[in-house]
Amino acid sequence: MSGAEFTVDTFLSGRVSVLQPAKGFRAGTDSVLLAAALDDAATGEALEIGCGAGGALFPAAWRLKNMHFTGLEHDAEMAELARRGAVRNGYEARVDVVEGDAGACSNGWENRFDLVFSNPPFFGEGTIKQPGEGKMEAYVESLPLKGWIDAMLFALRPKGTLIMIHRTAELARILALIERRSGEITVMPVRPYPGAEAKRVIVRARKGLRSGPMRLLAGVDLFDAKGDAVSELMARVTSDGAGLDWG
Repeated sequence: MSGAEFTVDTFLSGRVSVLQPAKGFRAGTDSVLLAAALDDAATGEALEIGCGAGGALFPAAWRLKNMHFTGLEHDAEMAELARRGAVRNGYEARVDVVEGDAGACSNGWENRFDLVFSNPPFFGEGTIKQPGEGKMEAYVESLPLKGWIDAMLFALRPKGTLIMIHRTAELARILALIERRSGEITVMPVRPYPGAEAKRVIVRARKGLRSGPMRLLAGVDLFDAKGDAVSELMARVTSDGAGLDWG
């Protein structure tokens, strides 16, 4: 991919850089929120399934300084951009990028990771209009949601933490897929502004624990009001790398 085909974009007020395709899917709020949802005190090994060019992976690596990260990415060009981004950010010693499919996780990854996180494609094939150039794999499932969650739980060690951001419309399906295989399930809604319907949810769970009662948090507001300024929390998340409070 030539220099004319990608841009260098900064996140967290310039603390990290991401090399992204000039056309096609470009990381934004969902990626930053996913990284902010991780516990910055965590240690061990983390896996992001579907890391793209690193829009969540690199902010996560900046926040969780005591973890080693692996990013799994199906698209060869995106994986190469992520590798180059790891070097650019000085993360090559603790960020690996592996090209491969979520549905074919290596046997060597079974029960390996302390943390597995993901921002999967949101839509089933045929449920939305054809996405724009370069956006197909980012928006439309090549692997059903069940297969994606199976891959996350396969790679996660017992008592390890799963974190996923997805459309609110899919929350019931996500819970049905994880409730018998995980516990301490917590849901954080993400709303455009106070009083609006949540468009996204961030789901956190721990593998192999008793299911127990689910917790539903107050959630995150992106803006103070419709058409108003970015909320104080989102300003701290996007500018300072602040984490989300799971209470």
